[in-house]
Amino acid sequence: MGRTDYIDDPDAPAINSVVPSVVAIVQDDQGRVLMIHKTDNDKWALPGGGHEPGEAISDTVIREVKEETGYDVEVETITGTYTNPNHRMAYDDGEVRQQFSIAFRARLLGGTPRTSSESSEVEWLTPEQIEQLDVHPSMRLRLQHALSDSERPFIG
Repeated sequence: MGRTDYIDDPDAPAINSVVPSVVAIVQDDQGRVLMIHKTDNDKWALPGGGHEPGEAISDTVIREVKEETGYDVEVETITGTYTNPNHRMAYDDGEVRQQFSIAFRARLLGGTPRTSSESSEVEWLTPEQIEQLDVHPSMRLRLQHALSDSERPFIG
């Protein structure tokens, strides 16, 4: 299903849905970040996705990383919360979702890289390599906060 992202766009469609979601910032021992190329918006992103009923939010992180990348992770900490009502995602089926995302740092446990219906590529990339990619501004913000030296999570 295709998706169009809007940020601070006065012509963006009205919100009709809010779905808690997660992203995971996973780094290897060389400082590279686990990234995926998304099939819904053709951009590079951190692995993650929607929270499901009956699921602990940390389990959402573990499930989404496994589904989208093939890797197993363990959640370490929250790096930020993102609830900007001016960031809207319009899906082909008519859903217009307000951003509601929690970013987590996670530690790699193992696994074998693979793509999914949501990810056409799975790569370990340096922050410098990521700078050259087509990454949505909201995802860049999550990366910036997670990779900073700040001990406090971003709340916004």
